[in-house]
Amino acid sequence: MKGVMPAAFAADPLSVRHSDVWLHDAAFHKGAFYLVEAVSGAGKTSLCSYLYGMRSDYLGDVLFDGCNIRSLSRAAWGDVRRRSLSVLFQDLRLFEELTVEENIALKNDLTHFQTAERIGELLEEAGLAEKRTTPVGRLSFGQQQRVAIARALALKPEILCFDEPTSALDPELTGEVLKVIRSLKSSESTMIVVTHEMEFARNVADRVLFMADGRIEEEGTPEKIFDHPESEITKAFLRKSEEKF
Repeated sequence: MKGVMPAAFAADPLSVRHSDVWLHDAAFHKGAFYLVEAVSGAGKTSLCSYLYGMRSDYLGDVLFDGCNIRSLSRAAWGDVRRRSLSVLFQDLRLFEELTVEENIALKNDLTHFQTAERIGELLEEAGLAEKRTTPVGRLSFGQQQRVAIARALALKPEILCFDEPTSALDPELTGEVLKVIRSLKSSESTMIVVTHEMEFARNVADRVLFMADGRIEEEGTPEKIFDHPESEITKAFLRKSEEKF
């Protein structure tokens, strides 16, 4: 990203003058695991939407392999997203009347990246092998989350974004979903996970971005953010998180 700033701040650019990312150059490198954490409503989903090209209400440039996504035709950008980008949405966007296997096949039919055998392995890894012929609407929400993850992986994306993958899950289901995501860290995909799961961020991420009031407040390694935060806002958020436990 180069000089990117949400259009909502255009009238007051000084409000993001201390940001490590807005109005600065920032890059997400291949194979790295990034955690973007903040309270709900802080702007994490907006960041994912800019990267995926779902929203264009920003100033500056978002580039993919050096190409400004604004310069791409709708067809060209659609091809990039079909072959290189994948997002796990909060609302999952699954077809409840279709089976687990059919939901994944819909994505794979666009690219033919995965063989039937590999799709079976994805289901096995997600703990869904015995549910492959079950309509998604009959699964628990935690199981549906894992279907959505397997479907996203069928694309073999270069960049995989998770938008609050554990929202609305109880602690047990949260642990199951985070276990699946953690197992993906060894893949070659760049993974960007927006979350408020602090321990997950500390134990898994290569880089952590902390957001507050619609801007990125602080960015760095998990050690820097959790053990040596510089921002008073970050420090206050971490103190509140510790008080919950």
